Amino acid sequence: MPRTIATRNYGKSSKRTKAERLFAQLPQSPIRTATAASSTMDDDPVKCITQQLATIRIEEKTEERDGVRKSPRKKAKAAPLVVDDRNIASGKWEEAKGDFIRRRSVDAIPNPPPLDEPTIESHRSTPIRTLSWDDVCPPGDRIVKIAEASYAEVYRVTNERGTSIIKVIRLESPIKPKTKAQIKSGLVDEEPHAEDGLNGELQISEWLADIPGFVVYKEKYVVQGKTSRQLLETHQAFQKRMKRQDPGRAQFYPSPSRYLDETKFLVVELGDAGVALEDWPLTDETELWDIFLLEAVALARAEEMAMFEHRDLHEGNLCVKRVGPRREAGWEADGGTAGFFGYSGLDITILDYGLSRAEDVSVDDATPVALDLERDLGLFTSTHASQCNVYRQMRSFLLRADRRCIPPEGHKTPYARGVDGPISWDAYAPYTNVLWLAYLFAYLVDNFQGGRKQLARFRRKTSEMWSYLDPEADDDVPCFGSAADVVCFAVESGWLRQEQLLGVGSSMLDREDSIIVSREEGDGRVSLRRSSRKREE
Repeated sequence: MPRTIATRNYGKSSKRTKAERLFAQLPQSPIRTATAASSTMDDDPVKCITQQLATIRIEEKTEERDGVRKSPRKKAKAAPLVVDDRNIASGKWEEAKGDFIRRRSVDAIPNPPPLDEPTIESHRSTPIRTLSWDDVCPPGDRIVKIAEASYAEVYRVTNERGTSIIKVIRLESPIKPKTKAQIKSGLVDEEPHAEDGLNGELQISEWLADIPGFVVYKEKYVVQGKTSRQLLETHQAFQKRMKRQDPGRAQFYPSPSRYLDETKFLVVELGDAGVALEDWPLTDETELWDIFLLEAVALARAEEMAMFEHRDLHEGNLCVKRVGPRREAGWEADGGTAGFFGYSGLDITILDYGLSRAEDVSVDDATPVALDLERDLGLFTSTHASQCNVYRQMRSFLLRADRRCIPPEGHKTPYARGVDGPISWDAYAPYTNVLWLAYLFAYLVDNFQGGRKQLARFRRKTSEMWSYLDPEADDDVPCFGSAADVVCFAVESGWLRQEQLLGVGSSMLDREDSIIVSREEGDGRVSLRRSSRKREE
C-alpha cells in the first residue's frame, strides 16, 4: 500500500513547486489524541506547536511489554499537516496561536514524484573476517588516530588502495592490567562491549549507506592480537596532543601496549568523510549556508527512508570535505534570487549512530533499532559541554511534548512517566533532528571566523527560520517538527532551488571498496565486498 503523503507549507502563500513535491512523501505523524495525562498540563501557558500536536510522536495503540511502552508502528501515514496561510502579506505565521494547524487532502497533490533514492537493503549476513593489527596496517601503510567517539577509537588508514576511517570497539576480552604509573596518571579504561550489543548501530549504518550525506559503510571485521608498532605510536601521539590542548583530560582508552593475543576488537570500516566540523575553520558565508542545508537535507531523506533520528549530532559527528572550488555567490547584486546554496564547494558527512534510532520502513510492524538511553541518565545530567543541553531537550520533549527543557536535576528517574506514559526511546520523534539542526545553526554562527558583514547578512536572511528553529523561543511561536519541515521552508524561501534539491549530496554517491587485505588473502586474490552504495549512472 502506498504511503499517505504529508506536507506542511510555511510563510507566504505560493503554488507548490517541484522541489516541494519532492519532499511531499516525507513522513509526518498524527495529531496526539488527548489523554488524561496530557490534560494535566492544560494549566501551563504552552501554546507552541510541540504541545498542540504530536507531530513528532507516533500515537495510535500503545503496546505494553514488561511494563515498558513500545512505540507502535503506523500502518497508514497521517493526513497532511499544513500551516494556515493567514496574513500572508507579512511573510510570517502571524496567527500561529491556537488553530494555525489544519489538514489538507492528499488528493490535492497531483502525482508527486518520489525521491530519487535507492531502496534500503536489509542487514547482510556476510561472514566476518578475523584479522591481525599487522593486516590492518602493514609496513608501508599509514594509520593515524584522529578521534575518540562514543565507545570507540577512530583511526584513518591510508594505502595504495585508498583511504578509510576505521572505528575500533573493544569486545569482551582480556588486556594487561594497568601499571602503577597508568593508575597514577588517571587512566580510565573504556568498558568492553558485547558484540550483540553493537548490532543496532551496524544495522543503521547499512540502512543509511545509500543516502547522500551519510558515511559510506564498507565492511566490518574482528581484529585480534597484540598491537603493531604504528598503532602504538599514533595512540601515544594522539594522547600527547590531547594533553597539550587540555592538561586535565583523562585517558579513556587503554594503551595498545596492553593488548594480548586474546584481545579482540570489532572494527567498522567507513569511507573517509573529511575533517570534523570542530576542526574546520569557517571563513566564508557560503560555508554557513551549505553546511546547514546539506545536513538538513540528509536528515530529511533519512527520516523518509528509515524514520531516522540521530540523537547525537554535535560538531564532532559531522565531517566537512572539499569536493570542488568555491564559487562567487554575488548575492548582493541579484538580491539572493539565484539562491544561497551550492557555492562553497563543500560536502558533509554525518557519522556515529551509537545513540540513533531507525527502523526498516519496508516491513510492517518493524521493531525499531534504538539504544535505550534510560540505562545511563548521566547523559542528561552532565553539564561538561554545550551539547549536553540538547540531550536534556530531547528527553524533556519525550516527557512533556513541548519545548521546555527540564534542568539536569530533573533527569534522575529512569523511565519517568510523561504525557504518554513511561518514556520510551523506541518512539519516533523527528523533532530531535530539529534540535540538532538548531545546535548546528548556533555552532556555525558562534564559530564563524569570516567578516562581520557576512555573518550579519546570514543572520538577517535566516532570522525568520531561526525563530521557528530556536528551542528557547516563546511559547506562542510555532516550530518545525522535523528536518523535512526545515527543508520545505528553505525551498519556499528560495535558498535551495529545485534542480539543486535533486543533486544534493551527489558527490558522495560513488561506491567504495574495503582497503584492508589480510596477508593470507594477498592483494588481488580476494573479492572484496563492495558497499551497497551504487555508482551514479
